[in-house]
Amino acid sequence: MKPTKIVGIISFVAGLVMIVAGAVTWGVVTSQLKDERITVAADAAPVMGIKVAGKNVAGPITAFGQAEIIKHHATTGSDGKTYAELGALQNGVKTKAKDLGVEDLTSTDPAVVSKIEADPTLTELKGELAKYTAQRTTQMNGAFLRTSLFSSVITYGVSAFVIGMGLMNLLYGWAFVSVSRKHTVAE
Repeated sequence: MKPTKIVGIISFVAGLVMIVAGAVTWGVVTSQLKDERITVAADAAPVMGIKVAGKNVAGPITAFGQAEIIKHHATTGSDGKTYAELGALQNGVKTKAKDLGVEDLTSTDPAVVSKIEADPTLTELKGELAKYTAQRTTQMNGAFLRTSLFSSVITYGVSAFVIGMGLMNLLYGWAFVSVSRKHTVAE
């Protein structure tokens, strides 16, 4: 068997394997997303001109749309502040409390609680810390959810790439086998 024909057969088989692997991966990710029963929020913006609001997350476009609206909601819930900015604000509040003699505004020690309740500034700082903590938690949860959805979007992209490369390998294999046959006939 000629090297051209061997390369053609190997390319053809590799192409088939890649197409099947990419399609199976695409199907598994779609199945997993559907199992979560996520519905894109009603206020989600269209993605690439495609309306996704109210649709089930079951593909790359709906997953991307849901990730984007989660970002919007998390940012709105944190008054436009990022996770890092909220952490800096928390640290600023803690520093002010320490300057006023309280090491931990969330302490349950009765003496510390009494001191905080007796001082309006410390009471206000405790409220600010609780607000920033809640907003930071919202940002963190949003980031986790977005990361999971973007992982799906990336997997779809890789699957499409593998399917495309598999198709190219099929074509290369077909071309090499065709060339090999022509050279065999000509000899």
